[in-house]
Amino acid sequence: MTPAKNKEVKPNLSNPYLAAITFTATLGGLLFGYDTAVISGAERSIQTYLITSQGLSTWIHGLTISSALIGCIIGGALSGLFSTKFGRKKSLIVAAFLFFLSAWGSAYPEFPFSTPGEATMAVLYSFNFYRIIGGIGVGMASAIVPMYIGEVAPSHIRGRLVSLNQFAIIFGMLVVYFVNWGIANGQTLEWINTIGWRRMFLSEAIPAGLFGILLFFVPESPRYLSLKQKDQEALNILARINGIERANEILQEIKATLVRHSSGKLFSYGKIVVIIGIMLSVFQQFVGINVALYYAPRIFESMGAAKDASMLQTVVMGLVNVIFTVIAILTVDKYGRKVLLLIGSVGMAFGMFAIAMLSWFEVIGMATLVFIIIYTASFMMSWGPVTWVLISEIFPNKIRGKAVAVAVMAQWAANYLISSSYPAMMELSGAFTYGFYGTMSILSFLFVWKMVPETKGKTLEEIESIWSK
Repeated sequence: MTPAKNKEVKPNLSNPYLAAITFTATLGGLLFGYDTAVISGAERSIQTYLITSQGLSTWIHGLTISSALIGCIIGGALSGLFSTKFGRKKSLIVAAFLFFLSAWGSAYPEFPFSTPGEATMAVLYSFNFYRIIGGIGVGMASAIVPMYIGEVAPSHIRGRLVSLNQFAIIFGMLVVYFVNWGIANGQTLEWINTIGWRRMFLSEAIPAGLFGILLFFVPESPRYLSLKQKDQEALNILARINGIERANEILQEIKATLVRHSSGKLFSYGKIVVIIGIMLSVFQQFVGINVALYYAPRIFESMGAAKDASMLQTVVMGLVNVIFTVIAILTVDKYGRKVLLLIGSVGMAFGMFAIAMLSWFEVIGMATLVFIIIYTASFMMSWGPVTWVLISEIFPNKIRGKAVAVAVMAQWAANYLISSSYPAMMELSGAFTYGFYGTMSILSFLFVWKMVPETKGKTLEEIESIWSK
């Protein structure tokens, strides 16, 4: 279809073309959530099978549970190279393949050199290798999916569409909570420790395969195409989304940013924009959200819940996460990015300091679940989706691939540090651990208040002018 035939196009999700692109891209977010949360149901079995059986330490346990994050750091770093050299679409196809390979390998880490059921150091290394492979897929998808959606989406609904990626991440976590619960429900602990955990990992192969197939039917990002001097292809895509008149205007704005004086190097627009992207990423992790997601069943058990009840409470928490992510989607383009981040920081600080007090006084029960829900709900309606929105839009066109890669790499490095240190920190003091996350929430409030600009309603090119000045 040529641009001339696209004069009347309403740029919202009632446009089937835009809806299909967004849906396919957000499957990458779903796999992001699925891959990172699948470990929550298998964590105890992995400890029994690979750690305790070989007399290994708690520190090795923490490193193994968090090993995918090493891949996420690598994937985040590679995302800039891949997305700039090969394009957003082809890079996501690579990520889909890595998700699929990791699902099979994590389920059967003995393949091809060991017999299933033999717990050896070689199997432990193999398991970590396959988890790292999946982590590379997560790292690439986490950077490229919001970038791709942000480059495709019309400015007045960009926040909503990029936030859909966060919804997909949380929905993926919720799905895998149900999958893990369904696999474990009614089964003996012995069965879960020998067979059940394998099925949990293997289940990821289904959405990974679907994601890879559908990616062949979506277009490349118009801004990437323009960067590669493929203006007519870019115009065709922009016209199908925005209509031909607006598409021509957008293309001219894009071209104007590409001809401005800039070397295209990371700091060619100054250091502040890159620092803001990095700090947004670091604070998103230092507030402790992934500790709650990775270790949710164990946290509830440590607070007095029975094993089956702890898994069910994890599902409840997942439902709350979905609800409050929807709230963010509905409000991010109405109230703006900055307001949501500030409100979220206050709510997270309140929830974490309350949990720290409960831990200090050894008070267990329903109150713990309530405050964890307050904390996670505050995160999901603010720092969860809004960080990705800002990372996808604050960087200028010429450096977006590189800058997003740096910010995402910093995010996964912070994630790895926080998640892998959690078991050791809890051995020291639960009150100190949760108090630390509460303190980070307060610092995140101050950072946003002082440094983060509002980007609501601005085109990517208008946002770029902030840093050009």
